[in-house]
Amino acid sequence: MAGQRELLKQLERLNAIGIALSAERDNQRLLEMILLGAKEITNADGGTLYTVTEDNRLKFEIVRTDTLGIALGGTTGKEIQFPALPLYLEDGTPNINMVAAYAVLEDRLVNVEDAYEAEGFDFSGTRKFDQNTGYRSKSFLTIPMKNHENEIIGVLQLINAIDPVTHEIIAFSEQNQQLVASLASQAAVALTNHNLIEGLKNLFESFIELIADAIDEKSPYTGGHCRRVPELTMLLADAVCRNNVGPLKEFSLSEKEIYELRIAAWLHDCGKVTTPESVMDKPTKLSTIFDRIHLVDQRFELLKQQAENDMLRKQLNLLKSGKPADFDILESELHAFKQQADADRDFLRNANFGGEFMTSEDQQRVHEIARYRLHGSDGKRVDFLSKDEIYNLNIARGTLTTEERTVINNHIDVTINMLESLPYPKDLKRVPEYAGGHHERMDGKGYPRGLTREQMSVPARIMGIADIFEALTSRDRPYKKAKTLSESLFILGKMKLDQHIDPDLFDIFVREKVYLRYAENFLQPEQVDEVDEAAIPGYIP
Repeated sequence: MAGQRELLKQLERLNAIGIALSAERDNQRLLEMILLGAKEITNADGGTLYTVTEDNRLKFEIVRTDTLGIALGGTTGKEIQFPALPLYLEDGTPNINMVAAYAVLEDRLVNVEDAYEAEGFDFSGTRKFDQNTGYRSKSFLTIPMKNHENEIIGVLQLINAIDPVTHEIIAFSEQNQQLVASLASQAAVALTNHNLIEGLKNLFESFIELIADAIDEKSPYTGGHCRRVPELTMLLADAVCRNNVGPLKEFSLSEKEIYELRIAAWLHDCGKVTTPESVMDKPTKLSTIFDRIHLVDQRFELLKQQAENDMLRKQLNLLKSGKPADFDILESELHAFKQQADADRDFLRNANFGGEFMTSEDQQRVHEIARYRLHGSDGKRVDFLSKDEIYNLNIARGTLTTEERTVINNHIDVTINMLESLPYPKDLKRVPEYAGGHHERMDGKGYPRGLTREQMSVPARIMGIADIFEALTSRDRPYKKAKTLSESLFILGKMKLDQHIDPDLFDIFVREKVYLRYAENFLQPEQVDEVDEAAIPGYIP
């Protein structure tokens, strides 16, 4: 009866271990649970768990010996220094003299009653270990672990079964052998599932990064944006989670929620794969396939040449008519006209680059320059600037027209549609919401859905600040120079006052110096200037 009770207890423990293995997601803890579970149900003093590597070696993953206090690998943080065991020797022959390798090569469970008396296996390393430590390695139970495809993925090796009554070292019983074999089978399934999940996760993440890299490669003017925004997003998220004052002091994110936010940050601009390069890469106001400012330059040269021709024609007519003529006045007028034309040309060149703001006076000057007339090939006067050129040159901010900005803004609708079409697992359900909200405003005047602060999650609001700050400090935008920290924080502070960004997140962004940690990794030295936080608009320490 006592034996049956002990067996029942072991079976119950085996079942409990199997359930725990299926729920564990951390690979190191999983490996540790397998070995510790096997030691427990067999009452073994020590053990080692190996995994089979791609280069046909047995890698030490977990090592335990209770009586010697040895605990390596797993969650201990102590690295295992032992070299991996080769399955094949240098000459290519199978390494069947080492019991762990033999178990893999022969796909066989090996139960050794006494290593010092066993024949056919090389236990010289074991004897040397015993000699150095005073230990006595005796009974060994070595079991290969096979996955669902009948491939051996690891080896479970137990050392020195201990009699629970006499505390003597005994051989591993047939009962223990069967229990460990069952555990090894469950463990192999758990390991395989974990590896499959990790493999799919790595594939998923690599694909996401591939999309982000493709978008950055597509546009040399936003290259790196899709990589930098996730970094800044996670820096701010970490600061918010550590914050213990203010309205967000209770906010926190679990490990899964942090991962979900990170994935959303990587995908926040995936819709740009559909945005035309001619719009996304528009470096100047007159850019189409090429920058039309060069055509305008040629027109100015033609304008000056035609003005000179007109002057020479007038002088010739005066000479023919025999009338006195003041050639100096005509030449002086021509010189003044050329100077004005050169000044207007330089003005249009500068206006073509775009900027943060174009005054109404400058816009009016564009219209005045457009009043110049050229002689066409048929002798008729033609417009100096087309209506489209006037429209583009008078863009008040940046280089995009209203229509082009609509095309750019459409990337967020495409992003949301793309992301909402994916069959997410439960832990990633909020990716579309987080990624799709980074152009919304706290006052509801953003796009694409006009959400207010109350309608947005904290992670979505975090991404909004990260996206804006990255754009402000970016040195690869076509229409502006990269701004310094103080300039960027000043603009961000004004955006807080304008209810563009979340005020509480902005205060944490400044107070926790998230901007500085980001700058250390991603900004040029000349951008990292002295920041007077007291001068930042709207900042509340």
